[in-house]
Amino acid sequence: MPQLSKKIAENQKLIPSDAFDLPVKVLQFGTGVLLRGLCDYQIDKANRAGIFGGRIVVVKSTSSGGDAFTDQDGLYTVVVRGIQQGKNVDDATVVSAISRVISAQENWDDVLKIARNPHLEVIISNTTEVGIEYVAENLFKDSPVSFPAKLTRFLYERFKMFGGHKNKGLIVVPTELITDNGLKLRECVEKNAKQNQLGVMFGKWLKYHVKFCNSLIERVVLDKPTAEIQAKIATELGYEDQLLVVAEPYHFWAIEGDDRVKQVLSFALANPESIVIDEDISFYYERKLGI
Repeated sequence: MPQLSKKIAENQKLIPSDAFDLPVKVLQFGTGVLLRGLCDYQIDKANRAGIFGGRIVVVKSTSSGGDAFTDQDGLYTVVVRGIQQGKNVDDATVVSAISRVISAQENWDDVLKIARNPHLEVIISNTTEVGIEYVAENLFKDSPVSFPAKLTRFLYERFKMFGGHKNKGLIVVPTELITDNGLKLRECVEKNAKQNQLGVMFGKWLKYHVKFCNSLIERVVLDKPTAEIQAKIATELGYEDQLLVVAEPYHFWAIEGDDRVKQVLSFALANPESIVIDEDISFYYERKLGI
């Protein structure tokens, strides 16, 4: 049985005809199924609706050997199965939102090149709960070790490239499952900037033009489908997918932000029932804990 590829997706008309022509607007730290099954899935949905019009470059911390993303041209399938509002749901979508995946460990210079992209608007992350921790380290020696240090170095590269222009600030949306993830990530970045003496002007640019948003995501996604499930789905789809994501129908993403955040994160308009952008999302945290 063939493996999912650009050729298969185009021949079977599983992706939009302009899917590979859209500019990169998002940098994502993390390749996990929750990001692919919710955040990237929603961006792809918005692209299909002609709303967002942007693709994603993904940064992973491991080496690039035997990369399924490269083998499949960045494509993967999200299979949604379950019951929603009393009706059976069985749907498969080939997500084409990911442009490429870069190993920070092996190709850090390529990651920094993305900082110089004038179209870039958003940074998303899910580096596990322990990912947002401050670690004192030299930001200019190879690839920094911690995620906040990597992000600080990336933002500094962008600051230098565009001379601290206010219109080149970014929206940063961490999705790690900790309370006030955006605020905590900002604190770590500011500490890294101070420890590495990146200057007052960079600090001001961070404060006024880089928005760190608290967020909450909810979706049940299989960490890795069993071989039996994968084989059954492959038979139904007519191709094998090494990056297959199987998820339940319900999904929800709450993002704390103002009008600027709403404007930049326009992909939320494609599914307003499942993506909420509000100035205060504490209600959604409380609701989750209550449930």
